[in-house]
Amino acid sequence: MTRWLGVALLPRADHLREAVRLQKDVGGDVALEPPLHPDGNLPHVTVFQGPFTDSLDPAEALESIGTSAAGAGLRGEVALCSEGVVYQPTGWLFLALERPPLIEDLQKIALATLAPHLDRAAFDGTKDLSRFTDDERASFKKYGYRYTGDAYAPHMTLGRASEDVALDLVRTAPQRVALPKEWVFDRLSLYVMGQHGAHAETLFDRPLAAR
Repeated sequence: MTRWLGVALLPRADHLREAVRLQKDVGGDVALEPPLHPDGNLPHVTVFQGPFTDSLDPAEALESIGTSAAGAGLRGEVALCSEGVVYQPTGWLFLALERPPLIEDLQKIALATLAPHLDRAAFDGTKDLSRFTDDERASFKKYGYRYTGDAYAPHMTLGRASEDVALDLVRTAPQRVALPKEWVFDRLSLYVMGQHGAHAETLFDRPLAAR
């Protein structure tokens, strides 16, 4: 049976609540989808997500990723600077975050652990890739996920709207919303994907290893 799962960095509790508020502030009168909630779709930074076969043991995989990440220096808390609210085709609003080498290394570790268990037959071969960049197309064809390697773009998804609305919300966001300078993350999670890849259900989580 194919399971659609992901690995993510989760914000510290106070920043998680701030991200939920931010979605509402950025959307204004528009209810962005899917709605973020501290007890539902969690704000998160996806490390990787996709369809997996039953050969994947989620608890074992997350432990392996967390242990290897700690060995690479990802410990305690990691702070990522805000780089603005950005538009992503089609209709997405992202809170873009910096991509330091440590986060690139985290994705490489996750891919090494997870890629052998991908259900490649479940990749969407009909997906319209016309608005993907070359790097995004290469990533999708290799892993079934748009953002790996050179295409990796750490972000928290703020939601989706119609094209015109999304573009207008992104254009006006700097005048309407004051972004925190940085966001602090203190946990890794392995989750069940929901609507539009949302962090719908936490299967397992673990704090980043102590410094």
